[in-house]
Amino acid sequence: YVPVSAKASSLSILSLSSRRCSDCERGVSSDDCEELSFTGCNPISFLAQIMSRLSLFTLFATILFSTILNGTLAHTSTFVTNLKSPALVSTAALCLRGGDAGSSGNNSDVEYGRVSDSEYRLTPEQIESFHRNGFLTIPNVLTEAEVQELDVISNRILTGKIPIPGKDFCDMSKPFGAPMEEWSLVNAMLPTKYYPPLKGNIYERLCQSMVRQLFPVEDMTKDYDQLLDKRPAKSDAVFAYHQDMAYWPGSSVLGVNTTSTATFSLALDHSDIENGCLRYVAGSHISKTLREHRPLMGDRDEAHAVTVDVDESKEDVQYAPVQRGGITIHDEYVVHGSGGNTCTHRGRRTYVLAFRAKSIVEAERSIGFTHSHNDEMNWDKFEDGESHRVKANKPNGEV
Repeated sequence: YVPVSAKASSLSILSLSSRRCSDCERGVSSDDCEELSFTGCNPISFLAQIMSRLSLFTLFATILFSTILNGTLAHTSTFVTNLKSPALVSTAALCLRGGDAGSSGNNSDVEYGRVSDSEYRLTPEQIESFHRNGFLTIPNVLTEAEVQELDVISNRILTGKIPIPGKDFCDMSKPFGAPMEEWSLVNAMLPTKYYPPLKGNIYERLCQSMVRQLFPVEDMTKDYDQLLDKRPAKSDAVFAYHQDMAYWPGSSVLGVNTTSTATFSLALDHSDIENGCLRYVAGSHISKTLREHRPLMGDRDEAHAVTVDVDESKEDVQYAPVQRGGITIHDEYVVHGSGGNTCTHRGRRTYVLAFRAKSIVEAERSIGFTHSHNDEMNWDKFEDGESHRVKANKPNGEV
């Protein structure tokens, strides 16, 4: 498989399935294409390209076969087939197409999307869209069979069959302590902490692949995870508009100069406006500043949620429906939320994974912040000097 770079160099070891023979238009393969032709390719240049990129063992094999290459260009495909070197096949395909192994190549050569069980390649347009809008939607990341495997564990957690202790199992739309039979928006924090067999699942691995592409200069690592369930016919299962940074200690107390975050939300159910899909204020992240938030339930000793005012007539609110197995990704500053579930027969379950710069996660843990509502300190009322908390920590939002 090719590296994940959006503009992958033609030096990359390219997936054979992405290569096309210029004569027969079939994929270049060591087994099924006997019609390769290097007509017009300079054999000396071709050999030099190969030699500069092969291991010592393969280089030795190249020298042994150099007479074949120089003497009988028509049989170069046999040379490639016998050698079975991915690097050689890649260079051969480039030479066939008139490319140069030292050039930047062509984006059409790169295979985007789901490549393996641990790699998903984002297009340059997807990466640009994430940074421009503050969010991104990607369909069909997991197969139905893969989602079904996660369903089994997720349902056991969300129904309390796998216990999540204390406030980490709660209703996000009601005060702490509400009876479970009255819950509308079930929240299970840190599922892999309380059920370790869920760690390292295929969803985690694919998200790790994508976050490296969104933040290539950062060392990004998993910060926390979360399971959510908007029960059917629960119009109050609302996530009020907010910015994720409003829930977390700010840079001033952490002593870091980055806030880089990518939060992934996997749709375990089809998600649309009727059952309360995510909605974003596009571009609201650009200033990298927090708006003033206030507690949703009057005081943050009583409930966790906060909210911020959004004038939907003036701001660019975009809904992000996604089918089961698809995902949304958003950053730490984009204003977002979701409406209640007005559908009488469909829930909306979501598996959330948040990745942040490793320096942030280490700083959070050093002060005891774990994203658990059971932490000894009530981080919802933590005074870290962030101006948005001045109003958030006062009853009824009073200053």
